[in-house]
Amino acid sequence: MNGCWHDTPIYDRATLTPDHLIPGPAIIIEPTGTNVIEPGWTATLDPDYNLVLETFSNSNLPSNAAQNSKFKIQNSKSAPDPILLEIFNNLLMAIAQQMGVTLQNTSSSVNIKERLDFSCAIFDAQGNLVANAPHIPVHLGSMGDSVQALLTHTATHNQPIQPGDVYLLNNPYNGGTHLPDITVITPVFLTPPQPSTPPQPSPCQGEGVPVSPLPKGGLRGVPVSPLPKGGLRGVPVSPLPKGGLRGVPLFYLASRGHHADIGGITPGSMPANSVSVEQEGVLINPFRLVEQGKFQETALWNLLTNGAYPARNPDQNIADLKAQIAANAKGVAELLAMVEQYSLDTVQAYMQHIQDNAEESIRRAIAPLQEGHCTYPMDNGAQIQVSVKCDPTTRSATIDFTGTSPQQSNNFNAPLAVCKAVVLYVFRTLVDDDIPLNAGCLKPLEIIVPDGCLLNPTYPAAVVAGNVETSQAIANALYLATGVMAASQGTMNNLTFGNNRHQYYETICGGSGAGPNFTGTDAVQTHMTNSRLTDPEVLESRFPVLVQAFSIRPNSGGTGQYSGGNGVTRRLQFRESMTVSVLSSSRTIVPAGLAGGTTGQPGSNQVERLDGTVEDLAATATVELEAGEAIAIHTPGGGGYGEPYPQTRFNE
Repeated sequence: MNGCWHDTPIYDRATLTPDHLIPGPAIIIEPTGTNVIEPGWTATLDPDYNLVLETFSNSNLPSNAAQNSKFKIQNSKSAPDPILLEIFNNLLMAIAQQMGVTLQNTSSSVNIKERLDFSCAIFDAQGNLVANAPHIPVHLGSMGDSVQALLTHTATHNQPIQPGDVYLLNNPYNGGTHLPDITVITPVFLTPPQPSTPPQPSPCQGEGVPVSPLPKGGLRGVPVSPLPKGGLRGVPVSPLPKGGLRGVPLFYLASRGHHADIGGITPGSMPANSVSVEQEGVLINPFRLVEQGKFQETALWNLLTNGAYPARNPDQNIADLKAQIAANAKGVAELLAMVEQYSLDTVQAYMQHIQDNAEESIRRAIAPLQEGHCTYPMDNGAQIQVSVKCDPTTRSATIDFTGTSPQQSNNFNAPLAVCKAVVLYVFRTLVDDDIPLNAGCLKPLEIIVPDGCLLNPTYPAAVVAGNVETSQAIANALYLATGVMAASQGTMNNLTFGNNRHQYYETICGGSGAGPNFTGTDAVQTHMTNSRLTDPEVLESRFPVLVQAFSIRPNSGGTGQYSGGNGVTRRLQFRESMTVSVLSSSRTIVPAGLAGGTTGQPGSNQVERLDGTVEDLAATATVELEAGEAIAIHTPGGGGYGEPYPQTRFNE
């Protein structure tokens, strides 16, 4: 307002009486609207309870105006106020987004800074996902399992979590996805309140407290600077229970980033032919990265550089982990500011309300959902079998993966956390409401996944492709079973290259599936990934590679009443010798159409040698390329929806 940011109290009009005097800046909410009181104005109610706005100067503002305002959020633990619910929805998502901005700005690797292969989220005291930014779906739906694994680990080993502690882990059997995805978890403690001091006058008109503008890409209107000690005028701060809460984490912040290399048998830690998780890199169970404010660099270095297949660039790992710590610290500051402004009871209550609202939204989406089943074949001979059964009485659904292939000797096994993340993602996309993806979405869903199957493997099964490839197959199977949309490309087209000096990883876009009343999209990341491709200028300046081609594959999408999206062709030529690995799917099994739509075209992988020969590669392959040689990836198109040409039946 007036070119400045303000921390603005919120008032419920239903609780106001004619003796209240509310100075701006302030917001007054009511069932049918929101009233913004700008700096330099006051709001009162006349005897008939009409809202009256008047201008004022600082000299004639009554000294007891703040005391008369009596800001309260009534009964925050009972029925939520719909406007406040929306405010908290967006505020928590904005905090997660600010964490992401911090991570992007402070990281050093191309994977995180340029490709945005990371996710940030907020969890309650029990480790339940509350809110997140729209980052990587396969990360967001599984990070809660990592937080809960940390809580179990510290309780089992009698290692209490202390203020100033930060943890990391990547174990796929403890809520992780695959080893390159490293999760950093920071507990949030409420420190005892400091003696109250009045806020300093703003240089802007009125009495708002200026807040620093958000970084580029942030959300305008969301305060991000810490609030003044003592709170804001009219905003009560809940007193601490006797003895304080210093030893009890109130919330958890987590950031997960895909590191360029974490060891393993090939550079980039995405080996095509791994047969055990040990061959995929350094496996980390909950590890105290920061102990009461002290960064454990020596212990971390030893962790990354020891083992059968150590990390190739631990300096970069450490730099990115420090960026993840900074991102979490940003979230801690914002959450504590929320508590100071709205009170601890209110923040905790609305975290639960947000999950309850998501649960109700999913139940409404289940009611009209089509039951069905799907058997989804994969290139490697395995299959995913799923049935979706809905109970209209309880508005709940059972998702049963019984009949899915046993775990494989290859690396397409998907950890249970990945399977749950896909189910969470798919059912969240069925909801039209603008709600955060959170743990409440899972409450109406019973997920049955047999032990030891492809989607619930046992240690030490290899899993690196399960996160990126099998997850896409699960999503396609669920959408086909429910009749929501045709299959999308069904792969992330993972390309990794590296040598002793360079390691790089990217996922390549393709075509999305069509559905009732919508066509598929060309050249888009689908379903469980949401990362960018590195800008060619950045890629070519940071790595010895030349982007020779990046174009849409014409006619690779399926046809129908609504056509599937087209895939792409991407060709990279190397200027140094490189080890190149490809992890992909939909090379022999084509993306299925739906309701009469035709299939999308499969993808293919090729190597172009110096002598002009072209070698076809399998869906998963590792190959050595010399300087001047190139790899070409042709990605699949999405399936079409509906009969291409409706037929008219004539009477004979």
